[in-house]
Amino acid sequence: MNASQTRRLPIGVFDSGVGGLTVFRALRQALPHEDLIYLGDTARLPYGTKSRASISRYAGQATAQLQGRGIKLLVVACNTASAVALDALQEQMKPVPVIGVVEPGATAAVAARPGGKHLVLATEATVRYGAYRHAILGRDDRAEVRELACEMMVSLAEEGWTEGSIAEAIIRRYLEPLEDLAYEPDSIILGCTHFPLLRAAIQSVAAEGTAIVDSASTTAGVSAALLAEHGLLNDQESPGRLKLMATDGASRFARVGGRFIGEDLDAEDIELVDL
Repeated sequence: MNASQTRRLPIGVFDSGVGGLTVFRALRQALPHEDLIYLGDTARLPYGTKSRASISRYAGQATAQLQGRGIKLLVVACNTASAVALDALQEQMKPVPVIGVVEPGATAAVAARPGGKHLVLATEATVRYGAYRHAILGRDDRAEVRELACEMMVSLAEEGWTEGSIAEAIIRRYLEPLEDLAYEPDSIILGCTHFPLLRAAIQSVAAEGTAIVDSASTTAGVSAALLAEHGLLNDQESPGRLKLMATDGASRFARVGGRFIGEDLDAEDIELVDL
């Protein structure tokens, strides 16, 4: 395949469900001429309750599905898969580059508040694996990091209750233990792909001046820079084409996913695939 053909290959994105559509949306905004393919492994979500071996196997199977479609970049939009299986997926995809969501988010947090106190809001699995903690401390040994599992915030995002008193009250309740510890974060990292939908509510509850780091937008920025560096940006002038796939529940994917992608989706828009 020549360079021109490679540049016109799509970017592949996968997640265990619909949350990764926030990354998909950020990629679409940052790279409007790129074709994008998204795969949500909705039949087996959430990955976070599974063993490391199962997570690695599921992530490898999702990657193989996208690899078979022909892609020039893989974006792992699942925090759990990024934490557990990124090295294996990079090996599987060689020479195609693979980007996870953890490293870009950690880099952005350290750049925003060097030597600062960082708070990671994430799911239980991401907190358990400590991926953001390791990534931040690996970049800044003066940093302090605390991680909070905020499972109910996932439900808020999927229900569309992302603003107002209910969302703010739940976010405030999650942050209350930090007050007892006198821990005032300089940055809050949205360590779950659902949480960018709650950004405004989180910002309203956080102390004034706290940096909010969105791993979706930072991952899109890293992807754009990588493609430019390797001469892989699509040179077409028309808007990129979008393809959405799921492993189960096309109707629910369309209903909930529309909130994440920012437009109405129809179940007929979703291709069901078997991994």
